[in-house]
Order: sequence, then C-alpha cells, then structure tokens
Amino acid sequence: MSTILISGAAGFVGGHVTREAERRQADLRLMSHRSPLSDPASHADRHPDSDPDPGPQVVRADLTEPASLRGVCDGVDVVIHCASQIGGSVEANEAVNARGTAALVDEARRAGVARIVQLSTASVYGRGTFRGERPEDLTRNPGSPTSLTRAAAEDEVLAAGGIVLRPHLVYGEGDAWVVPGLARVLRTLPGTVAGWPSLASVISVTELAGLLVSTALAPAADLTASVYHATHPVPVPVETLLRAVAGCTGIEWPGADLTVEQARAVLWEKGVPPAGLDLFTTDHVFDSSPLWSDLRRTPGAGFGADFPAAVPWYRKTLQSA
Repeated sequence: MSTILISGAAGFVGGHVTREAERRQADLRLMSHRSPLSDPASHADRHPDSDPDPGPQVVRADLTEPASLRGVCDGVDVVIHCASQIGGSVEANEAVNARGTAALVDEARRAGVARIVQLSTASVYGRGTFRGERPEDLTRNPGSPTSLTRAAAEDEVLAAGGIVLRPHLVYGEGDAWVVPGLARVLRTLPGTVAGWPSLASVISVTELAGLLVSTALAPAADLTASVYHATHPVPVPVETLLRAVAGCTGIEWPGADLTVEQARAVLWEKGVPPAGLDLFTTDHVFDSSPLWSDLRRTPGAGFGADFPAAVPWYRKTLQSA
C-alpha cells in the first residue's frame, strides 16, 4: 500500500482528494496549515512518528514556513500537491505557490518520495482562444500573480520528475470561485453577451479528485506525459453553464443581448473587472484524452448529470453569502 501525502487537505479540491483516497483505502497523511481539518472527527491529529492509527495522519505545516515542512514526507511514497494561493497579494502568491512549492519539493526529494502530482490550472496559458489543444501544443503565458506563481510551481515539480494536472473550470461542493463568479457576472450584466456563443471545458471536483488519486497510484509505465489537461472530455456550451447557475441561484435570465463591447462597458461602470468576460465569449476547450487513456478511466456522464448533485449546496452557500 502506498503512503500518500496530500497538501492542502482542508481545501476545496484537497478535501475531495482525501475522501477519494480514503475510499481506495490508501495510507494517508494529510497536510494543512488550517486548524482543524474539514472532518476532524475522522482524523488523528498527531505527528507521523507517533503510534500507528487506522485513520489518516494529520500534520500541521505551512508552505510559507519551510522549517515546518521538515519530516512531513518521511515514509511517503507519493505527494499530491493541492495547496495553492488563489488571489491576494503578489507576495502571498509568491510565498505559497512559488517558494512554498519549491520547499515542499525539496523536502520530498530529501525523503525519497517516488512521485509528486501537482494540481495546477489551465490559467497558466493566459488569455486566448483554445479549441482542443493538448499541453504540448500550447505555450504558457500567465497573466496574473496567481497563474504566474502556479506556473513557477509547475517548474519545480517537473524538474523533480513530477506530474502536473491542469484543470479548467472546477465545480462542486466547496467551490468558492467558479459558480460564485458566474453568478456575479449574471447579476451584473443586464443581458446575455453575443448569445454566449462559446464552449468551455469543465470537470466536477469529485471526478477531478479521482484523476489526481489515479495519477498518484498509476504504474510509471502507464503515464506517457508529465503534463496533462484534467477536464471532462465533452465541453459544455457556456449558455448551458450559465443557465444552470441562474437556475440554482434564482437569477432571472435576461431578455436582452449585449455586444461584447457593451458588456465590457457595463462591467467597468459597475466596478467588475471585465478581463474574465473572454472566458465566456470565446472557446476554452482543452484536450484531456491522454489522461483518461493513460489512467484507463472512463469519464462520467458529465456536467448535465453532475451539476444537479451540487445544486443544494450552492443554493445554501450563495444565499448565505
């Protein structure tokens, strides 16, 4: 049985990765700087060197404090690195994503960890139109402190022989970015934009968790690349995505339709950065078929089946926000 260290185990994706790894009865060590973890009743709060326990080991460590990482990888076979800083100051992104990942990779190397799997993001490509390319077809062009430092984190992992997974839009229970951000756009704009003509690659957080754990446990000979896109292979029309968000948040679908230029002007006027508008008016589709093939996994039914399961959580969360 492989011992897996999950960084960011209390976070959105990390929490789902933990549950997926537990389902597969992996030997787990959960790393988080938060206290407590999302389900403290099921985890022993102890040092890795303490007496054996049937539940996951929990270690408190902070990526911004390299000394706190000493020993966290001892006895670990695989690291699934889910921790990241999203938004915030330039310094916070540098400290967590760039320097923090470098420190964790150094510790993993010192401890002889066999594989590091990093959760990254397709935002490292920056703005543009994407129509089914694979990672090797694209050039990274990060345009924000978060994506810039997550690209730097990728470099550290890849230099250590690790594997990088790049999802695009991730939805599901715990999501604080995708659906809340879409709801904000819908509440701000008085109409659709050019009929929302684009397609987007998405993936449920539970399916993403399955891909991360499968990548961690896959035989080395099965993995044919060091960087993969991690999305459901069937993209979703942005109109479908936005209608689903409107339906679960109670936002009335507008009757008017704006041009892209009109929408940008409205967003500027209302203090909402319009840069993200490109995400919904031009295609963002990424080819993930190599990952599904290498892992010998069959994708689930996709957005139409998975999103409804998260609707009760979204309704409760967005209404209380």
